[in-house]
Amino acid sequence: MSYQVLARKWRPRSFASLVGQEHVVRALTHALNEGRLHHAYLFTGTRGVGKTTLARILAKALNCESGVSATPCGVCSACQEIDSGRFVDLLEVDAATNTRVDEMRQLLENAVYAPTRGRFKVYVIDEVHMLSNSAFNAMLKTLEEPPEHVKFILATTDPQKIPVTVLSRCLQFNLKQMTQSLIAAHLQQVLEAEAIGAEHGALHLLARSAAGSMRDALSLLDQAIAHGSGRVEEAEVREMLGAVDLDHLFSIVDALLAGDAVAMLAVADAMAARSLSFDAALQEMARLFTRLQIAQLAPQAIADDLPERSRLLEIAARLDPEFIQLAYQIAVHGRQELPLAPDEEAGFLMTLLRLHAFRPISEENSRQPSASMATLPDALPTTSLASQPPLPTPAAAGNVRAADAASRQNGVTISRRAGGPEPVAGEWRDILADLKIGGMARELAQHCELRSFGGARIVLVLSPAHRHLLMKPAQEKLQQALSEHFGQVRQLTIDLEEGFGDTPAAAAERDRRDRLDRAIASVEQDGFVREVIEMFDATLIESSIRPI
Repeated sequence: MSYQVLARKWRPRSFASLVGQEHVVRALTHALNEGRLHHAYLFTGTRGVGKTTLARILAKALNCESGVSATPCGVCSACQEIDSGRFVDLLEVDAATNTRVDEMRQLLENAVYAPTRGRFKVYVIDEVHMLSNSAFNAMLKTLEEPPEHVKFILATTDPQKIPVTVLSRCLQFNLKQMTQSLIAAHLQQVLEAEAIGAEHGALHLLARSAAGSMRDALSLLDQAIAHGSGRVEEAEVREMLGAVDLDHLFSIVDALLAGDAVAMLAVADAMAARSLSFDAALQEMARLFTRLQIAQLAPQAIADDLPERSRLLEIAARLDPEFIQLAYQIAVHGRQELPLAPDEEAGFLMTLLRLHAFRPISEENSRQPSASMATLPDALPTTSLASQPPLPTPAAAGNVRAADAASRQNGVTISRRAGGPEPVAGEWRDILADLKIGGMARELAQHCELRSFGGARIVLVLSPAHRHLLMKPAQEKLQQALSEHFGQVRQLTIDLEEGFGDTPAAAAERDRRDRLDRAIASVEQDGFVREVIEMFDATLIESSIRPI
């Protein structure tokens, strides 16, 4: 005997064996037992949730030789012929290939004749939304007042395309997508009946890939059995589906916490070597950040038997809730931007680097000197601001700011000295480089200017254009970081007003523009470039120039 695929072999043959559609089964069972039978039913839902199966079970319940009931016997000739698709009074029509009005008219002309063997003549029209408008109009009258022996069962995946005149003549039942746990449990029952071993994680992978469709899940299970030579193992299923192993994602998060961009890119290279889908990787990454947030806010919601439970709780304890929210958004937006990237790998790498740029600053990394401080000459020692006198007058501050700008042009950074002036813009950037903050708190600090610093109070100025950065969690983190930096509690005040515009972010932008201007000037003065421009009457596209 030839092999029968699992999706056909395990197709439900009774209401009791139908999985995941209890609300529809309850309504149909009550109607059959009480004899309140409608002449037209409409089953809607996505592919593989049981629309056609439910139609066949209903046809058996109507034509079973033991009588109309919600429990057809399944052994009489009518039930067996319906199961095998040979029942003469069950007409299954594929509307996708019979869309024309002539075919519908021919179908309806035969409806007036009595059934040959059964109690009712049942018309099952699958994908009914594919019918033409003329075909819908042709069936309206018959659908509203059919003969007593005729029942219509319509099935569709897109009920929005069905005219309201047809919808109003039918009892409509919306079949739900099935949950992953329900699909996994059903697959486990099927494998036990087939005497095939399976790993718990493999079934959940198949259930997730099925996306709510039991038929898709059974088809994938067939493929997994063949792929694993009679075994359903998680590693084999991941390879078959091209799914991203959680170990890859955990490695990315570990490298993120360590501030190791090289390790993050190495994981991406390993994924590319296995030809894994980067779109699926970002999807799984977003799902991982969701689970990490749940582990932080509702750890009891993480199942005790989940293999990665301990790992999730460990990582969740090391991350800020605010950063997890930000990381989730980065992963989601990174997935949306994949079609716009030069290629999927480049888009994935940029998403990882974006996570790295907004990563939380760990205690270990914060002890390491920043790149700017590491290049300072030994002859310019730095001291704490705790013992510094008050800020100079505005005129003096302007002079210091001008001197600082001039020193930066000469490649020299002015450091704080004991007994010298209070910190100004350039020194605020040095302070910021030493602070143990990341994410939105660092963004807030980068767009602020230091106005005054006296006693235990620090006053910053933020432009109203960046008021969206003024969030309470970011302010609290910045104040805490400043207090830890100076070794005593500091009261932070941030005023919304226009300053001099000499913020760390503005300084970085000026530096970027300066480097870009120098790069453009260097290209324009290049002899070869000038020769090409003169020879071909070419134009230099400045936006394509990037400074080294």
